[in-house]
Amino acid sequence: MSEKRIVLVVACALIDADGRVLIAQRPEGKSMAGLWEFPGGKVEPGETPEQTLIRELAEELCITVKEACLAPFSFASHSYADFHLLMPLYVCRRWDGTVTAREHQALKWVRPNALRDYPMPPADLPLIPMLVDLL
Repeated sequence: MSEKRIVLVVACALIDADGRVLIAQRPEGKSMAGLWEFPGGKVEPGETPEQTLIRELAEELCITVKEACLAPFSFASHSYADFHLLMPLYVCRRWDGTVTAREHQALKWVRPNALRDYPMPPADLPLIPMLVDLL
C-alpha cells in the first residue's frame, strides 16, 4: 500500500438568519475549478483550525469571525488520487462585516436541502445530510 500524504483543510458552514448555508465556487486555475464548496482553507504550520478559519474567512469573504462563534460540527475524511483530505467542518452563525467574494468566482446562500443541486468536491458531499439534519 502506498503512503498518501494527509492534507488538513478546515471548512465553515456559515449560516444566515434564514437558515441558509453559504457556498463558494472554486476559481478558475485551481484544482476542481467551478465546483462549489464550504469556505475555508489549508491549515498552515503552527495554526489551529480555528485560527485558519478566522484568517481564511477574512481573506476570502471580508468578514471577521471570533473563535467563540466557531462550533465544531463534523469532519470529512476522503482519499483523492494523490493525497488524503481530512477536513473539520465548523458551523458559524455570527460574524462582523458583509460577506463579499474576493477569491471565489461566486457565492450563494443555499437552503440545506438544495445543496445537492450544486456540484461539490467528493469530500464535501457526506457533510450535506448532516447539515440538512441540523437545520
